[in-house]
Amino acid sequence: MNTMQKALNLPKIALGAWAWGSGAAGGDQVFGNHMSLEELKPVFEKSLAEGLNLWDTAAVYGMGSSETMLGELMKAVPREAVLLSTKFTPQIAEEVPNPAEKMIEDSFERLHTDIIDIYWIHNPADVARWTPELIPLAKAGKVKFIGVSNHNLDEIKLANSILAKEELKVSALQNHYSLLHRSSEDAGILEYAKENDMTFFSYMVLEQGALSGKYDTAHPFPEGSDRAAAYNDSLPQLETMIKSMSEIAERHHGTVAQIATAWAIAKGTVPIIGVTKVNQVEDAANAAKINLSTEEIDQLEELAQATGVKTLREWEKPMA
Repeated sequence: MNTMQKALNLPKIALGAWAWGSGAAGGDQVFGNHMSLEELKPVFEKSLAEGLNLWDTAAVYGMGSSETMLGELMKAVPREAVLLSTKFTPQIAEEVPNPAEKMIEDSFERLHTDIIDIYWIHNPADVARWTPELIPLAKAGKVKFIGVSNHNLDEIKLANSILAKEELKVSALQNHYSLLHRSSEDAGILEYAKENDMTFFSYMVLEQGALSGKYDTAHPFPEGSDRAAAYNDSLPQLETMIKSMSEIAERHHGTVAQIATAWAIAKGTVPIIGVTKVNQVEDAANAAKINLSTEEIDQLEELAQATGVKTLREWEKPMA
């Protein structure tokens, strides 16, 4: 357990709110979801009951609507009951003197808070240009820990060197990482995180549901959603892998989704699991209790390699 994990008492799994909200980059367009606060309230309440109190969102998710929905639910609990992770996205920064400050103030308003536990530079854009934007936020106590998302190893090192000049550091890394997408591991980013007291957060561990066991050729993703375009053509190649994952899940009295998540935990990462239903929170909580054997981990990775499926998405670049 590293410095940030101890300081925040991080759970083994973070819960993601990308699928909440609507509009550009929102839950309806990306996931085909149309969630209401009434539907999400029991999900949020269950997360706290299970001790999964770290919620990850971003200003760009639904252009603020994800943060707004999470913030509305947070009003019912003490601020210290929830760990908040949200993001500064350079690509939507306003042309104002201090764009990161403007974006975090807007996030504060939507989330009903005045401090963010983990604040991320969402996409690298220009590392030398944008990394210094977070320095005054950290020094003012508006941000407890700084993270970078979707950065490659050279960009992570550059960001860390910029922060180090102000006696700050990158404490957290967040990249797409799953059984089907291990480029951060291949590039040495996971190892770098361990060596430099950084927590690696793995997002899209379930590949937006493709590794949940819920979807197959007979039950594809909803037509018209980004998930359908990204994964439906690959569902036939994944069937053998999903079948074997189901067998492993039976041995652990779990589910396919839990096995994909337990694998990410076993690799030393903190998975971010998107949830819109109570049973998905329960899945996440149970996944944190599964201990895979070395043989099972090797089997899962061999099965994933054999699919030949590539899941690099349109917003990201190869890490290796």
